[in-house]
Amino acid sequence: MAQMETKLQQAIDDKSAKIGIIGLGYVGLPLIRAFIAAGYKTLGYDVDQAKVDALLAGKSYIGHIPSEWIAKCVGDGSLEPTADMTRLGEADALLICVPTPLSDSRDPDLFYVESTARSIAAALRPGQLVVLESTTYPGTTRDVLLPILAESGLTVGEDYFLAFSPEREDPGNPDFSAERIPKVVGGIEPASGRLAESLYGKAVVRVVAVSSCEAAEACKILENTYRCVNIAMVNELKVLFDRLGIDVWEVINAAKTKPFGYQAFYPGPGLGGHCIPIDPFYLSWVARRNGMNTRFIELAGEINTSMPQYVVHKVAEALNQVSKPLRGSKICLLGVAYKKDVDDPRESPSFELMKLLLAAGAKLSYNDPHVPTLPSMRHYDLPAMASSELTPDFLAAQDCVLIATDHSAYDYQFIVNHSPLVVDSRNATVGVAEGREKIRKA
Repeated sequence: MAQMETKLQQAIDDKSAKIGIIGLGYVGLPLIRAFIAAGYKTLGYDVDQAKVDALLAGKSYIGHIPSEWIAKCVGDGSLEPTADMTRLGEADALLICVPTPLSDSRDPDLFYVESTARSIAAALRPGQLVVLESTTYPGTTRDVLLPILAESGLTVGEDYFLAFSPEREDPGNPDFSAERIPKVVGGIEPASGRLAESLYGKAVVRVVAVSSCEAAEACKILENTYRCVNIAMVNELKVLFDRLGIDVWEVINAAKTKPFGYQAFYPGPGLGGHCIPIDPFYLSWVARRNGMNTRFIELAGEINTSMPQYVVHKVAEALNQVSKPLRGSKICLLGVAYKKDVDDPRESPSFELMKLLLAAGAKLSYNDPHVPTLPSMRHYDLPAMASSELTPDFLAAQDCVLIATDHSAYDYQFIVNHSPLVVDSRNATVGVAEGREKIRKA
């Protein structure tokens, strides 16, 4: 074992290694929590000074990370947040958890990965481990990250170490906190793989080592493309079954009683979250670069991205049945988070629904108990809005209430009782006993 590998391995084993997490969002903060729970001190890096200031003040901006925990960790020194990227050399391991969005042409946008790599290269010192966690296409670590880090003049596998370990966060799921989810790890070469496997092994329930960065990158793409394709299938069946007068939710609930050979996936108003709406396009992009078309995957993407238009069509149809046009109608959208019971709005289909409804002339409002004000989103230019209180008078004044996110906090019987019309894209009103004549499925 080379000198630098031996030295870093010893620091990992005795927990004197300082863990640096770059990107303090829905992936980075839970990862910090896992390493602190394992007994390590952490440095949290983020270019957003507002996030750093909030953490230094002991305030959390993520619903499932308590402010009390942030305050305790900042107070006892186990978490040190900073926006100063010149301090990247202070950490022994640097775990990159920055966004990997799509461009307007739906190609991979690696701006945040590349800029982070340049910041690391400027501060890189012998004995550091760098791990990319951001979801991306196979080849990114070797073809994009490695050449930038090489500008430091250091040699990978000897002076410093490089690996990929895909994030597997499930925001808001108490059964799967970061430390309870197995981590896949692939090194750029064997020493890097060994060190990354050892590091994560101290903080998570299980580490699954694969042969390369490319295998680890492909693992993440497979996981989310699997979900994307199956969700697309039930979304397409939803449209078909609606035309046949069949309730797709009833069919799914019946099918999932089969104890083998079937896993239930559910339709909705569109895909949300950072991974499932994006990862398949990363895969189809790299396929095109290699002279292949991924027709099956691209078709799934087309179906899923068409769902907001389908839902708006169902809203217009429901209003038409009560002799009202979509233009000028008051519509309250329930839920802007991408899934139930979280405050995470990333890639939420609610923003596309809002854009389409506003373009059609609807008078729009929204409610979300987890998102008090409408956040600014990269691809949407929406008016500033605050969550409206769901009082009986407010609901009665709407022409239609559209359920986009099925938060548990909603009293659906109350909502149906006081609303003249409810369009449900999540089957959230399945348990409503009275007023079902007001409900339309979308």
